[in-house]
Amino acid sequence: MTDTAIEALAQPAATSPVAPLAPVRPQPLGAFGLPLGYLLIPSGDDTEAARCALLAGCLPEDWPLRLAAHRHALAGDRDAALADLAATDPISRYNRFVLDPDSATDLDGLRADLGPFGVLVDVVRFALGHRADPPAADGLDGELAAVALAAQASAVLADDPATAIAALDSAVEHARDVSKPLAGVLLGAAASVCIQTDDPGEAHERIERALRLLDGADGLRVERAELHLTAAGLLHEQAQDNPGLMMQAIPHYHAALQLVQRDDAPLLWASAHSNLAAAYLTMPMAEASGQLRLGVAAQSLRSALTVYTRERYPEQWASVQLNLANSLVYTPSKHQADNLVEAVELYEAVLESRDRNTDPLGRARVLANQGNTLAHLGAFQEAKAKLYEARSLFEEMGDEESVRAVRGVLDEVARQTTLNRTET
Repeated sequence: MTDTAIEALAQPAATSPVAPLAPVRPQPLGAFGLPLGYLLIPSGDDTEAARCALLAGCLPEDWPLRLAAHRHALAGDRDAALADLAATDPISRYNRFVLDPDSATDLDGLRADLGPFGVLVDVVRFALGHRADPPAADGLDGELAAVALAAQASAVLADDPATAIAALDSAVEHARDVSKPLAGVLLGAAASVCIQTDDPGEAHERIERALRLLDGADGLRVERAELHLTAAGLLHEQAQDNPGLMMQAIPHYHAALQLVQRDDAPLLWASAHSNLAAAYLTMPMAEASGQLRLGVAAQSLRSALTVYTRERYPEQWASVQLNLANSLVYTPSKHQADNLVEAVELYEAVLESRDRNTDPLGRARVLANQGNTLAHLGAFQEAKAKLYEARSLFEEMGDEESVRAVRGVLDEVARQTTLNRTET
């Protein structure tokens, strides 16, 4: 761009002592979500540090005055952000359009005034559902090509996932040299498509590459945690056929929990805790460290229950509640009797959500566990009542293996009852 063109763009700003200048390349587009991830940053000594930080996937330590709108947008204060965009230069007009697209009038004029950045108008319109088709990426490069190709991938995802993956791969190549975090986010998106097409191996490989590209992007902690959780889930699922993969999944769960706290992303945090616990509970107790794992699992399940409440997330609540009860039963402790009593109460709460008519098998399994726990406590009459109902349900469902298991517990209860009478 010539000096004359720059002077034409540099109109005095109403809210800033420094006039906005044309944006320099590359711009930190796409890695952060809307709206921040699509706001342009005007060039200048005062904004350069912030631009570089955002390109690296980090938030600026100090937001300059001319980026007050960006700071407000990140905080979710749209009105304050718009108030800081009163100038009429193309950058301010475009940023105001991103925040308030319905108020934009002369979009053709805005595209023309933005020059090579004009494609962003249609990228944003497509992302917001204001345009049916994504813009073409012909003649674009770097971050502009990457976000346009990502929009194209989104457009064909439902009908042609292979084409979507190819578009995202091309976007990654355009982004790699200008912003590693953007390339990492796009690789993660491609991995999600691979999961949908039932290609877990390819998905996991892409996630690992994405995480390497996102290393150090502290402003994208939630996105990184989501990738770790997805990778862990893939490995966890495959561990059913290859138990050794569980050991590879666990570090991903821990990494996710190191990146986010409960207030950052409650559901993500709770999911990481509950799945970490499930992983620990399924691992064999071959070593002394297995007892420690059970203790960690119980603590993680209690943490998950602070988010998965019965009222808001009944399905997740019941699953975590059940796993917590199981962990208390099998975790060695000096307070084992207290743990068993708590487990019985947890099972009872879960039974309220396991209806005999709608979920007979689920109810039977809870009853069997609860009956077994009551037997360990010596409450044989209560144990038999639970076990009889469990056996009846298993028989109705034709689950002969579970029927035999319940009968074995009932036989043991009968022997213990007889022994107690004999001793008396």
